[in-house]
Amino acid sequence: MSSNAAPTDPAPAPAVAEPETSWKELGEKVGNFVLAPVAEIGMLARMLFEAFFWMVRPPYRVRLLVEQLEFIGVGSVFLVSLTGFFIGAVLGLQLVDGFRQFGAENQTGAVVGIAMAREMGPVFTALMISSRAGSAMTTELGSMRVSDQINALVVLAVNPVQYLVVPRILAGVIAAPILTLLFNVVGMTGAYLVCVHMLSIDPGIFLGRMQWLVDWPDVLQGLIKAGIFGGTISLIACRQGFYATGGAAGVGRATNRSVVHNAIAILALDYLVTAIILGQGLF
Repeated sequence: MSSNAAPTDPAPAPAVAEPETSWKELGEKVGNFVLAPVAEIGMLARMLFEAFFWMVRPPYRVRLLVEQLEFIGVGSVFLVSLTGFFIGAVLGLQLVDGFRQFGAENQTGAVVGIAMAREMGPVFTALMISSRAGSAMTTELGSMRVSDQINALVVLAVNPVQYLVVPRILAGVIAAPILTLLFNVVGMTGAYLVCVHMLSIDPGIFLGRMQWLVDWPDVLQGLIKAGIFGGTISLIACRQGFYATGGAAGVGRATNRSVVHNAIAILALDYLVTAIILGQGLF
């Protein structure tokens, strides 16, 4: 008996799974990863050029500069002092413990002084300023951007770079060296208290070695670094906040980028400036 049933179609071949990331998408990601730092440096250079352009043109808003000096400088005194004291104390503790292994603990004062003046003072001061003042600058400017306050300045014929960015950059350049001097003094005081009163180092030898080996060029090197770091912190913080997008979440992301970029910039510039001052090659 013949069957009139229609022949069944063959089963469809299983679909080949597409790769999650195509070569084109991978190329775009690699390109963005490589070009993003270049674009960021370009944005910073553009803002720095605009800041220099508007810095020398009237009107000169001294009141805004004083307000930013108070915010960056006076507002960071306690944090910088506290950090400097404990950095100096732990540095003296570690150096005495290490130097006593070969009878050179009397050199602790000189090493602490040179380390504070050249490196630890400007670097740690800049990191504290970035954590406190830099993040606050980014948040403030970012909030002004997403709420159209910066656009309102343009409508009122007020240049936003001159009004918002220039006072912050100048305040950073001025306040950072002053705070670095404070950090150095408090840090050396902490090292003195630990070394002399806890570890029985002779106070005359401690101060004498410091006075003998720490010279003005060492202090000047740290102040030059601090001025560069202060301007860089303000520039990066203003750039991230000035061009923030995406509402409140975008402001948070901009603040996070500001702190991270500032930390990287401080450490990278520390190496570059040190190599230039000492007259050594960069690599």
